[in-house]
Amino acid sequence: MPSGQQERAQASAITPRKQPAPTEPAPADTVRALFGSHRLSPAQRRIAQYITDHPTEAAFLSITDLAERVGVSQPSVTRFATSLGFTGYPALREALQPLALSAATSPPDTAPHTRPNELQAAVDAEIANLENLRRTFADTDTILHVGRELARSHPLTVLGLRISLSLAEYFAYAAQRIHPDVRLVSRGGSVAYDALLQAREAGGTWVLAFAMPRHANETLAAMRAARRTGLRIALVTDAPLGPLPDEADVTLTAPTGSRLVFDSYAAPQVLSAALLQAMADADPERTQLRLEKYEQAADQHDFFLEP
Repeated sequence: MPSGQQERAQASAITPRKQPAPTEPAPADTVRALFGSHRLSPAQRRIAQYITDHPTEAAFLSITDLAERVGVSQPSVTRFATSLGFTGYPALREALQPLALSAATSPPDTAPHTRPNELQAAVDAEIANLENLRRTFADTDTILHVGRELARSHPLTVLGLRISLSLAEYFAYAAQRIHPDVRLVSRGGSVAYDALLQAREAGGTWVLAFAMPRHANETLAAMRAARRTGLRIALVTDAPLGPLPDEADVTLTAPTGSRLVFDSYAAPQVLSAALLQAMADADPERTQLRLEKYEQAADQHDFFLEP
């Protein structure tokens, strides 16, 4: 090989290939990340959604105009800004304006179908929540232990207040098919304390409490009341730390979906079904007997439509 070609070949061998520049996130994605890292109320999520959908417009609106466009009060906008860590709405608007200008000067997206819309993104987030729950199910010891304890508690009390009531009702309704005495507590205050005290005096040993965001003060009060009566507490919630897990004997966590105005509960629902399975397996003979009796009653009284 001639010397000139040899030198060029050597230079090519030692010169690293130029790597493509990292892709900058789209301005709208940056705005979503800013909001997505905080727990927002339903009203605050409406504000966040409007800003995400109208970044170049919303970043230059006055607090009065933004509140009017979204349909919320001006104090709600202020609380929204402070919940994100800003001193007020002017500071939030100042942070949003560079992103809005970037969005305005960015080339148009020629393939909008490649990016999921808000509803698809919410489903994607729930799929990620279920994947996280699946990884926790690799170790089933805790689920099986809690299922055994709940199955042995006579009566078994299920606590769910405010937004958590739907999960508690589902669990209690299904548990009644396989457990002889399930008591649902759906009201707080002295009513909850009375129910918890009666359950303990009747021989109950455990309470299964559901606590989803936004966590209610009355749920914490009811859990503390349960402990004072001598009941033990298994808690199903979205996070392992905080005042509610501090009051529980066992905490089982499942993240909630927060991409829409109201939370979605795919992972907590699956966790609840897993607990029911563990209860059923803890006493298989009782489970089978009760399920057969229920089916007989369902046939006798025509509970369900024919398939």
